[in-house]
Amino acid sequence: MAEAETNLAINVIPGLSESFEVQGRGELQLGILIENMRREGFELSVSPPKVMYKIENGVKREPIEEVTIEVNEEHVGLVMEALSHRRAEVTDMGPVPGNDDRTRLSLTCPSRGLVGYRSVFSSDTRGTGFMHRAFLNYKKYRGALGNVRKGVLVSMGYGTITSHALMSLEARGTLFVTPGMEAYDGMIIGEHSRESDLDVNPVRNKELTNVRAACKDENVKLSPPRLMTLEEAIGYVASDELIEVTPKAIRLRKKYLDVGKRKSMSKKPKE
Repeated sequence: MAEAETNLAINVIPGLSESFEVQGRGELQLGILIENMRREGFELSVSPPKVMYKIENGVKREPIEEVTIEVNEEHVGLVMEALSHRRAEVTDMGPVPGNDDRTRLSLTCPSRGLVGYRSVFSSDTRGTGFMHRAFLNYKKYRGALGNVRKGVLVSMGYGTITSHALMSLEARGTLFVTPGMEAYDGMIIGEHSRESDLDVNPVRNKELTNVRAACKDENVKLSPPRLMTLEEAIGYVASDELIEVTPKAIRLRKKYLDVGKRKSMSKKPKE
């Protein structure tokens, strides 16, 4: 609330049970606010960002942005596929003047579809792409987004994460954690390789036997994990998830930590 008194670019609306709705000018501005609070010692849970809609003459309208993209020719297919799931519409396409190996795309895309896309774009183009965004206007709602993200690996164990457990989980997707970190029920420890969520046990220990052999002692070599920044987490988190922000850590978790509660809520029809 005190921040809103000095920062006129945000609007803070008190909610129930020590919660607040913060309205700002995009994920970057909100990320800076949350990072400042984290450094000041606050601990908080952050829900996914949502755009502000308008209803005009009974028609739902949403903010649309004008997007200009320049990429290498071999990356055009990946970029266009990703943006099609995000309800983007191509308005112009052609070679970059003076460089036939580069393609320039002009598109219009809902702001909600671009949330979290910058990191995906950087990965798809291997850091060689250029993207510029600018607000265009409010237009008719373009419908639900496609598959913009895969499912996640969710911990169903409490304790210290082990190398033995992660070794068997690497084949299931991309890990967000390292051995020695603490896990709890409902914590997201990685991205699943499939569209669905998967409950896993990252704290499982290797079973001990009375016989020890050199060949039985495994030298565990794990791939480097994907450690998310706050900005990446804001763009990644789904509607049934939260970002847990503390002065020492940034974690992702399910809104409902209990697996039974999550399954019952997933059966309810989505809006």
